[in-house]
Amino acid sequence: MTFAKLTPLFWMFAGAALTLGVVTVTRSQAAPPNHVFELRMYHTTKMAALQTRFKDHVLAAFARHNMKPVGFWVPQDAPEKDTLFVYVLEHPSRAAAEKDWDDFNHDPVWLKAKAESEANGKLVDKVDRYFMDPAEFSPIK
Repeated sequence: MTFAKLTPLFWMFAGAALTLGVVTVTRSQAAPPNHVFELRMYHTTKMAALQTRFKDHVLAAFARHNMKPVGFWVPQDAPEKDTLFVYVLEHPSRAAAEKDWDDFNHDPVWLKAKAESEANGKLVDKVDRYFMDPAEFSPIK
């Protein structure tokens, strides 16, 4: 996928994530100061297996490592609907995100689940990752 094609997708998902975050924050409480959002886009040729891994293993690992998912998305249109899995996490800070990811990537339960889910090959070909701060005018601060 070219950068020119990826850029509109990035902004579409960033807008969707922030919109969902606005709804979440308004329903519960204001987000803590200095928090950061992390947009992750997984490129895959095994969408069903990747979603199963998230549902069955990744969400539990996120909970063990204080990683707060905001939402998960799959594009509606081909070819991305079969090849792009997108999600957003909210972290207290970028430093906390890096620590939580390090802990996650060394979690023996997760490593076992990942190895089992990849018995027939890798599920993720490429990861695009962006840390984002709310814009000055964003309802999420």
